[in-house]
Amino acid sequence: MAEQNSERRMKTRTALLFACLLGGLLTACDNKPAVTPSVVEPEPDTLVVVEPPVSHLTLLFAGDLMFHDSQVKGALQPDGTYDFSGYFTDISDEVQRADVAIINLETTLSGPPYTGYPTFRSPDAVLQATLDAGFDVFLTANNHCLDGGSRGFERTLSVMDSLLVPHLGTYRDTLERDQYYPFLIEQNGIRVVLLNFTYGTNGLKPKGTNVVNYMDTVQIANDIEKAHSMHPDVIIALPHWGYEYHPLPSAKQKEMAQWLLDKGVDHIIGGHPHVAQPLELNADSSHLVAWSMGNVVSNMTRLAALGGYMVRMELTKRDSTTRLSDCGYTLYWVSLPDDNNFNYQHRVMRFSKPDSLLTKKEIGKRDAIDALLHKLLDTHNQGPIKEYEME
Repeated sequence: MAEQNSERRMKTRTALLFACLLGGLLTACDNKPAVTPSVVEPEPDTLVVVEPPVSHLTLLFAGDLMFHDSQVKGALQPDGTYDFSGYFTDISDEVQRADVAIINLETTLSGPPYTGYPTFRSPDAVLQATLDAGFDVFLTANNHCLDGGSRGFERTLSVMDSLLVPHLGTYRDTLERDQYYPFLIEQNGIRVVLLNFTYGTNGLKPKGTNVVNYMDTVQIANDIEKAHSMHPDVIIALPHWGYEYHPLPSAKQKEMAQWLLDKGVDHIIGGHPHVAQPLELNADSSHLVAWSMGNVVSNMTRLAALGGYMVRMELTKRDSTTRLSDCGYTLYWVSLPDDNNFNYQHRVMRFSKPDSLLTKKEIGKRDAIDALLHKLLDTHNQGPIKEYEME
């Protein structure tokens, strides 16, 4: 099963890469001979009903992927390599259920020496572990994307390119940005355009020709216009925004979200605050806003930073109409080595994990995070958005 899932994810990433490279479907050659369709005459008084074709696409979104010093040290193996493979074992089945899974890479692959906060420079093995878990597309426009300087910035892109990993948000130069952005997903007959941008980069600025997508409304308006010209079925914005550790969206987030929706964006899935913020789904399911999904994994110890949610969206296309046919979120929590008696590294866990497989400290931490998340989301979520449990 693991080999089948790995092969399927590779096919997905290859398809996404080609969609990005080509910017759409290749058109058929004009000089092909015409084909005359066969005509079946119906019997008299027979009503022939032809159902329009229906296609589905499932997207899964996850929040901030972070690696502090203790995580890197804990992954160091006797032979000098790094192993993060245990991080996502408990949630990988859920990730791989989606046709396309998207995550925010909030670190750089700058090469050694490796560092954590405040400048994140992580081993390449973090990317491979995340790919093996089933994630397909990586967001790179965030406040830590320049932590490795220009060399680290470009090396991060080169490592992803060497593994044929689709990514968006940062570019070597404007030519590359113009060629690959906005980012197009084309799968199962459905076209989805993704936009990714950040509020800032911790006071650092791109060097030379390097480009970071910032939260510049003039530039974003141009990007949305270009996105519409790509004839998408859906446009999804993925902003890196908001105030750290605030459980509710700021006035600036709300203002920006309304501006994006007014410009023609369909859905907004946000990150950066390192804690979960509520979700809003309007009555006809035409607009979903997830203000912040929280950290996927980190070594932050405050309770609110140790839990979050992933968003699952199912798009259904019938004829030329595409709608959000199903939408939900699933919760997870992070077990730290101190919680599991240092038997494991950091682990992203589903809440349905049996108590018999957890330490007493893990059970207490899990229950506290569960209560905190449900108090927030049950109180502040708006619209017909539903929670579901990982299988």
